[in-house]
Amino acid sequence: MNQTSQPSALQPPAPHIRVRDLTVSYGTFALMRELNFDIRRGDIFIIMGGSGCGKSTLLKVLVGLKQPASGTVHYGGTDFWGGTPAVRDAVMRRAGILYQSGALWSSMTLAENVALPLEQYTRLTRAEIADIVAFKLALVGLAGFERFYPSEISGGMRKRAGLARALALDPEIVFFDEPSAGLDPVSARLLDDLILELRESLGTTIVVVTHELASIFAIGTNSVFLDVETRTMTASGNPNDILREARDPKAVRFLTRGESSMGAARRPGPVTGATPPSGMPPDGQEETGSTDKAGIGPDASPCGKEER
Repeated sequence: MNQTSQPSALQPPAPHIRVRDLTVSYGTFALMRELNFDIRRGDIFIIMGGSGCGKSTLLKVLVGLKQPASGTVHYGGTDFWGGTPAVRDAVMRRAGILYQSGALWSSMTLAENVALPLEQYTRLTRAEIADIVAFKLALVGLAGFERFYPSEISGGMRKRAGLARALALDPEIVFFDEPSAGLDPVSARLLDDLILELRESLGTTIVVVTHELASIFAIGTNSVFLDVETRTMTASGNPNDILREARDPKAVRFLTRGESSMGAARRPGPVTGATPPSGMPPDGQEETGSTDKAGIGPDASPCGKEER
């Protein structure tokens, strides 16, 4: 009887992003070294660690803004840094980025900001672009705000508008750099809910740089912890599992705000832990609001602009 190989369907899927032996340096100073982790398709992957550990620098490496000193980054079967600039551009066309401040053009309306990548990288007609823009703004709860300028809306609404622009080209991966920076707690929670909705409805892979514990536990399905002292990763996996298993004292200390030691790990506060789907395993200025929608929900009013 002939032996047959196992069906490919039984093999684990290839990671969406695979990082191997990655070292990132500034001159002769190695900011972080020997990073090894996988980001699976559909993950909400958290890059976490204390200030100065290299979270945002790692994000720059993943999106092509900083070349690593050594190691590899693969998107599927594509060697990201081993290829040409054209290869990296092609990979990034399938990704979107929400910058910490939203990075909207202040002289453009929200509709014009969201339309910009569509005008640059597609051959769609004006009418087709207008339809997509309206849909993307509605997707993030900003229907009816097409003609508003960034200065006329709240900080939370600007984050959502930036997300609508990041989603304009229907990316497979969306990167978030400190999405809750400068938001009040209610606005940050609503943004977390929106991230979960995007993953569930669109199957998007999400990569989030953050040190906000509430967000880490609420949305994270996978993660890497960067240690500023050893300048490498010391833990990886679901943040809830890292805390429960308590194998790394530095990660536990970070995840409990320094309140727990090894053997006594306790989650800080009543946050909701995310359950992984089946088959998948410097801050901005503070802006606060008094409305229950915190200026970012679908019923938000422009009256909440620039809460002080």
